[in-house]
Amino acid sequence: QVQLVESGGGLVQAGDSLRLSCAASGRAGIVFAMAWFRQAPEKEREFVAAIGYNGRNTGYGDSVKGRFTISRDNAKNTVHLQMNSLKPGEADVYYCAGKTDNGLGTSESWYDYWGQGTQVTVSS
Repeated sequence: QVQLVESGGGLVQAGDSLRLSCAASGRAGIVFAMAWFRQAPEKEREFVAAIGYNGRNTGYGDSVKGRFTISRDNAKNTVHLQMNSLKPGEADVYYCAGKTDNGLGTSESWYDYWGQGTQVTVSS
């Protein structure tokens, strides 16, 4: 089993930056693809970014390209999401996801493991 725990959420102002982290434990070595999704109240979960095991292959949702950066540290079994120029509409719960495969899935159904989420609040 794999456990994913997100951290780094909080309250920021529009235009600020925030860095989220996701720590994998348990059988973390079987998790190859990692991703971030976000979900606002009463909305569907939205793909934000994904990264392959080697860290070189990455993918982003259209709304965050050029502002967000996903990275990983396999030695520490962690994935990070650097978010710059945050907008009020991005005040969501951010979820970390993992897959026992090496790809860049953009659908939440593709992922095997999920964290509990971390809240990001952006004030205007």
